[in-house]
Amino acid sequence: MKKKRAGKPVPKETDERVRRSKETVLAATYELLTEAGLGGVSVDAVSARSGVAKTTIYRHWPSRSALVLDACSQLGSKREAPNTGSLKGDVTVLVTDLARRLRTARWAGVLPSIIDAAERDPELAELHSRLHAGLMGAFNLAVEQARKRGELPRTQDTSHLLAALVGPLFYRRWFSREALDERFVQSIIESAVAKLKP
Repeated sequence: MKKKRAGKPVPKETDERVRRSKETVLAATYELLTEAGLGGVSVDAVSARSGVAKTTIYRHWPSRSALVLDACSQLGSKREAPNTGSLKGDVTVLVTDLARRLRTARWAGVLPSIIDAAERDPELAELHSRLHAGLMGAFNLAVEQARKRGELPRTQDTSHLLAALVGPLFYRRWFSREALDERFVQSIIESAVAKLKP
């Protein structure tokens, strides 16, 4: 015998209104993040931008960190690992794509403030870890594919390879602010792959 649910069922139009309200708040939060970084995001600012009352925002997100976590859930969306048949081919696709996204994607302007805040906020540290895993997942799969093809010994530590591939891109994007052009990208790939043991 089925138990009856306590209370009245929520009308469908109420569910739809709540969904639209949450989407509006998340969109406003993401806009503020990309415009001013994490420092530009407060519940007051999100409420003003979205037109949604602060009480409604707090009903769905108990803190600013929870709101930011939700708004950033799609940042740096995962990229599928290519399978060109060689490690060099795979990392060429991945490094070229990452360089392009660092130049053009909105998350590239947000990530530094997340990294900074992660030093003090455990929830944002978790977000940073997820973003890093998403960015590096395809690189790790490319390395695993190379091991299966016999291009890399299973015992070889490849952390230096990944650092040599992405480190210079991050340095140019956020520190020196030099161009992430094709010539630079190719030089990174050639240098990193050349140092691998056969």
